[in-house]
Amino acid sequence: MSATAQEPVPLVGAGRRGIFSWMLFDWAAQPFHTLIITFVFAPYFAGQVAANPVDGQTDWAMAATIGGFIIAFLAPVLGALSDATGPRKPWIAGFSVLAILAVFSLWYVTPDPAPANVALALIAFVIALIGFEFAAIFNNAMMPGLVGREKLGGLSGNAWALGYAGGLICLIAMLALMVADPDSGKTLLGLDPIFGLDPSAAEGDRASGPLTAIWFTIFVIPLFLFTPDAARRKDAVNAFAAGLRQLWETIRTLPRQRSLFAFLGASMFYRDALNGLYTFGGIYAVGVLGWTTIQLGVFGILASITGIFGCILGGWLDARIGTRTVVTVAILTLIAASALVISTTDTSVLFIVLEAGSAVPDIMFYVAGALIGAAGGALQAASRPLLVDQVGHPEQMGEAFGLYALSGRATAFLAPAGIWLFTDWFDSQRIGITPILILFVLGLLLLVPVRSRT
Repeated sequence: MSATAQEPVPLVGAGRRGIFSWMLFDWAAQPFHTLIITFVFAPYFAGQVAANPVDGQTDWAMAATIGGFIIAFLAPVLGALSDATGPRKPWIAGFSVLAILAVFSLWYVTPDPAPANVALALIAFVIALIGFEFAAIFNNAMMPGLVGREKLGGLSGNAWALGYAGGLICLIAMLALMVADPDSGKTLLGLDPIFGLDPSAAEGDRASGPLTAIWFTIFVIPLFLFTPDAARRKDAVNAFAAGLRQLWETIRTLPRQRSLFAFLGASMFYRDALNGLYTFGGIYAVGVLGWTTIQLGVFGILASITGIFGCILGGWLDARIGTRTVVTVAILTLIAASALVISTTDTSVLFIVLEAGSAVPDIMFYVAGALIGAAGGALQAASRPLLVDQVGHPEQMGEAFGLYALSGRATAFLAPAGIWLFTDWFDSQRIGITPILILFVLGLLLLVPVRSRT
C-alpha cells in the first residue's frame, strides 16, 4: 500500500441518492452507540443487572476487551478479502444480521444479578459490538469512491452529524415515551411508558435493544438499494491470495511508511480513549454522581446536540485549517473534558470540596458532556478523511480500513482493561477511568509526523 499524503485517490462517483443512502448507515447504526454503549443499556447493566456498579463497570470492560480482541484479529484479513472479492455490501449485510439479532436479545436481560442473566447481557453485547463494528468497516471502505478528496471531509462530517441526529432522536424517544423514573413510574414528559412497559422490571431500559435493532434494520436498507458498489472480481480466489500477500507486505513495510504508521499509532490510542470515554462515562455518572437514567438521558441529549455541531464544524474546518489540525484541537479538548470528569464527584469539582447538596458537580458534568460531544464528533469526522490521505489506491480501501480497525482495536483492550484493572485494584470508579487521559496524550504525541492533503 502506497502511503504518501500527496497521491490522488481516483473518483468512482455516485449520485446524490447514492451518497445520501451511504450517509444513512451512520444514522442507522448510531443508536447502538448512543443507547446501548453509552446512555441507556450500559448504565442499566451496571446499576440494575450487575451485583453493584463497580462489578458492573468491571464486567462491561471485560466484555469490551474480548470484543476488541476479536475485531482486531479479524479486521485486516476480512478487509483484504473484501478488496479481493470486490463488493462491500454482502459483508455489510452479513454482519448487520449478526448485529440485529444480538442487540435485539438485550430485551431479555432482566434486572437480576444471576450469573446466567449477566452472561446473556455480556455475550449479546460482544456479538452486537462485532457485528456493528465490521459493518461499519466495510461501509467506510465505500466512502472514497463516492466523492473527490476535496469533499471527503464534508461527507464524513455530515454523515457523522446525521448519525448523531439519529441517536439523539432515539434517545429522546426513549426518555419521553419508554424509560420511567424508578420512583414516580413516569417518563421525562410525565407520561406512563408506552406499550405497557413495566418500570419495576426496567422494561423501558431493556427496550433500547429492540429499538436499536428495528431502527437499524429500517434505515440500512437504502444503502443496499441505491449506493453503488464495486464490481465482483472474476478470479476472487487468486485475488484474495494476492490480497493477503499485499496485506502482509503492507504490515511488514509499515514502519517505513512514516505518515501512515504514525497515523495508525495515533488513532490506535486516541480512538481507544474516546471509546472508553463514551462507554464508561455513563457508568461513572450512575455510580459516582448517583444519576438516574433520566438525568443521564438529558446528558446524552446535550452531548448529541453538540456532537452534531462538532461533526459539521469538523467537516467544514477540514478544508480550511487542515485535517490534522482539526484532529489535534479535538484531542486537546477531550483531554480537558476528561480531566473535568475525573475531578468531579457528587461533593467536589476539580478536586475542590463543595457544600453538601451543591448542584455544581452536576452542572460541570453536563459541561464536560457538551465538550465531549462536540470534540468527539469533530474527531470522528476528521479521522476518516485523514486515513484516506494515507492511502494511494482506492482498491485497497478495505485493507486500509481493516488496518484502521486493527489500529483502533489492537489496543482497544487498553482502555477497558485499564479501567477494569484500576477499578478492581482501587475499588474506585473515579480512579478506574484515569487511563483514558494517558491514552489521549499518547495519541496526541504520535500525531506529530502525520501528513494530510488539506
